[in-house]
Amino acid sequence: MEFLTDYGLFLAKVVTFVVAVVIVISIIVSSAQRDRDDHEGEGELKIRKLNEHYKKLKEAIQARLMTDAERKAFEKNQKKEKKAEKKASKAKKPDAETSEAPRSRIFVLDFDGDIKASDTDPLRRSITAVLSVADPERDEVVIRLESGGGLVHAYGLASAQLDRIRSRGIPLTACVDKVAASGGYMMACVADRIIASPFAILGSIGVVAQLPNFHRLLKKNDVDFEVLTAGEHKRTMTVFGENTDKGRQKFLEDLEDTHVLFKEYVSERRPDVDIAKVANGDIWFGKRALDVKLIDEIKTSDEYLIEACDRADVVSVAYQRKRTLPERLGLAASVAMEQTVWRVLSAFRNQKIQ
Repeated sequence: MEFLTDYGLFLAKVVTFVVAVVIVISIIVSSAQRDRDDHEGEGELKIRKLNEHYKKLKEAIQARLMTDAERKAFEKNQKKEKKAEKKASKAKKPDAETSEAPRSRIFVLDFDGDIKASDTDPLRRSITAVLSVADPERDEVVIRLESGGGLVHAYGLASAQLDRIRSRGIPLTACVDKVAASGGYMMACVADRIIASPFAILGSIGVVAQLPNFHRLLKKNDVDFEVLTAGEHKRTMTVFGENTDKGRQKFLEDLEDTHVLFKEYVSERRPDVDIAKVANGDIWFGKRALDVKLIDEIKTSDEYLIEACDRADVVSVAYQRKRTLPERLGLAASVAMEQTVWRVLSAFRNQKIQ
């Protein structure tokens, strides 16, 4: 234990030093770049064909399981098939090419939501790109969604982005592998179909607000705090001032109205759901969510996409904003600190187990 204590103190000193250096470098670089404009178009679309990705995974495992003779025969057969496909492609007549029906496409988007729905802007740009080429008659959009919800207005905007797909008549499927609760479910219910893994968390159709109040502490120490407003309902609840019953009642009315809007939003997009039964703020795991019709099918996103590769070109589309040097340094420092904390905790846990 003495060794672990010394080791922990050493790690703390090292982490403190590293963080201090990163902060200093970040301030210097940030000052040097302060006058640079943050252009709206600064970023790029990352396009990846998932058909090839899954095919390579399959071929890799097959190759490792084959004997040398089987591998040589397999590679030889692959070369023959590619050569035959290339020859057949060249032999096609122009009329035959024009008469061939175009292959369906499935555009895969990702949304990893925090409390502020910070991923909304990349999602917005990706959707804009997809809508510029998608055909409602043959294409589909899949959103791989993970979010426990957050700010009402932030998730309202994120849901509105998905509504753009639905309003264009393009089939939209939401895949939930872990969680789509509260604002996350608000986004998911926009889709024509919701697919979730067996133990994914869904629902939480409710509204919550909480804040501390330090009024009694300030009053005890003879500290006055005044809130001046123009308008009866400009500030109903406050952190430092004295909250009144009238203010609380108005705040609750606002929460109830937001809840009503939430329920109406879900009901419009999933009319088969018994909204009175599910809109109590409770959550359901995948199989239970299927019973109350919050979702349409039990399946992981990988299952759905691998099956889709047989009938369509599956393409992942993601907009990535270029991070500035201070952002990259901050991210690296955050990752380093997180790994250090987990290593220390793991060391203590292993020591306890032994």
